[in-house]
Amino acid sequence: MTGPVPMAQTALLIADLQNDFIHPDGAYGRAGQTAPEIAAILARVKPLADLIRSKGGWIVSTHFTLVPGRGGEPVISPHLQQLRPFLAKGDFEPGAWGHRLVDELQPADFTVEKVAYSAFYMSRLEWVLRKADIRRLIVTGIVTNGGVASTVRDAHVRDFETVVLSDGCAAFSPEVHETAIAALRPVARIATVEEMLAEFGP
Repeated sequence: MTGPVPMAQTALLIADLQNDFIHPDGAYGRAGQTAPEIAAILARVKPLADLIRSKGGWIVSTHFTLVPGRGGEPVISPHLQQLRPFLAKGDFEPGAWGHRLVDELQPADFTVEKVAYSAFYMSRLEWVLRKADIRRLIVTGIVTNGGVASTVRDAHVRDFETVVLSDGCAAFSPEVHETAIAALRPVARIATVEEMLAEFGP
């Protein structure tokens, strides 16, 4: 299939913009793990999310998940436990407030639980995208060098047309973000929110 991808086959893919990551009362906020660049994403991306919805596109939200195990204690990978020792029972728990997409970008058409950096790894994301006949992904979220980069690379090898919003993604430092964006140029188009708003029209 050739030619421009119609909006009906386009999705805003929101990577992990969850209360536990973003909200001051979430797991990361309580631990002081925040960055102004991350907080700024929501207001910047909201007009694009609203425009995509109004034109018949899709909103797909991926949700980092700590699967509850015995006694409700979360199953946490050793590398993550070392990196984020503050994570505890109830954090990123499926169905909990912290696990949900932030209010500013609600509602999503599809929500997909993920257990690793890439939202495609052992999840139903590809199944959902194929069933909805989605061919183009506009990617926003966190963190640029982690979940965003891994998901974008996996989308590339699956032949999805992918656009990464350079100002719609963020990391815990601007330098890390810029390095990650530069590294994604071979596998995705890089664009700003304003560029996509202009391209999709009023």
